[in-house]
Amino acid sequence: MTVTQNHFALACSKCVALRMDDQEPKRERRIRYKGTHPKSFKEKYKELQPEQYAEDVEKVMSQGRTPAGMHRSICVNEIMAFLNIIPGQTGLDATLGYGGHSLEILKCLAPGGMLYAIDVDPFELPLTRERLAALGFGADVLTIKKLNFSGIDQIALEAGPLNFVLADLGVSSMQIDNPERGFSFKVEGPLDLRLNPKSGRSAATLLKTISLEELEELLVENADEPHYKVIAKAIIATISAGTIIATTTQLKEIIHEALLFLPEINRKEDVKKSCQRSFQALRIAVNDEFGVLDKFLEKLPDALSAGGRVAILSFHSGEDRRVKKSFQSLCRAGIYSEVAPDAIRPTAEECHTNPRARSAKLRWAIKL
Repeated sequence: MTVTQNHFALACSKCVALRMDDQEPKRERRIRYKGTHPKSFKEKYKELQPEQYAEDVEKVMSQGRTPAGMHRSICVNEIMAFLNIIPGQTGLDATLGYGGHSLEILKCLAPGGMLYAIDVDPFELPLTRERLAALGFGADVLTIKKLNFSGIDQIALEAGPLNFVLADLGVSSMQIDNPERGFSFKVEGPLDLRLNPKSGRSAATLLKTISLEELEELLVENADEPHYKVIAKAIIATISAGTIIATTTQLKEIIHEALLFLPEINRKEDVKKSCQRSFQALRIAVNDEFGVLDKFLEKLPDALSAGGRVAILSFHSGEDRRVKKSFQSLCRAGIYSEVAPDAIRPTAEECHTNPRARSAKLRWAIKL
């Protein structure tokens, strides 16, 4: 073959390759799992697919961490011991979440029992429904509804008096870890913080119109933030200057700059805690969490059967105060026969293996 023929053949092969490229779209390579500690939420695909990567998920949990996209239920043994569920009963998991508590409850109900489970998260609820159905818990024993737990009276109207009620007031790890939900200051994301992103106003929208006095009160009442005046002033000054605080990292930086006066030796940890408290305060506000809890506690006794049991797991002093006050007041009024004398805390072992359990407090009551 001559040199000219070689050039001609090579050119033809390139033309064929180009035509093939036009016809067949290039396949996108799967994101590579970067080492044992991938940083991006999407890079943690092994944790997000526990059915395929059980060993990787187990390894993460053995290190005292919660795998991405999962939630580790807290005080399960203590809750189940108190509720003392027997086959044939009817009860309510008022905060379904990942379904960890519901799964343990469902194991106790057959034959003839029914668990109602509710949640407001439109993204996690169908995933949990599918997960529990795959484990064999279908409509014959489990009724799931998209409903705020302040609507407990609607459940009781359909189900009749409830033998037991459980409410875990904490935010699920799935919500915290997903940057698109805007619950964490540790990663960039929209400043949203809504449990149901399809309803109500986001934290970013709230900050656009809030006054200095309202923001100070919010940081104190919802989070007991010691530096509330300095943080509130810095946020309002930023907004007044024409800057829209739209992302989690924007708010984090404002708080960090506002607290530069703190002693350097403890500044990093103090700023971290103030960020946690500030984000918590905004989350409670945009979801009206205290208002919802007050309505739930008010309706709760009428939803319970005689001798019915309720367990509530809280993660903030404002929540725990409301639960404690309601239980004790209704016990004095003769509506509850017995209430927890003190809050029950997770064991040291549980806190070690699941650090997110550290702030949990469990209280219970029994209807007369």
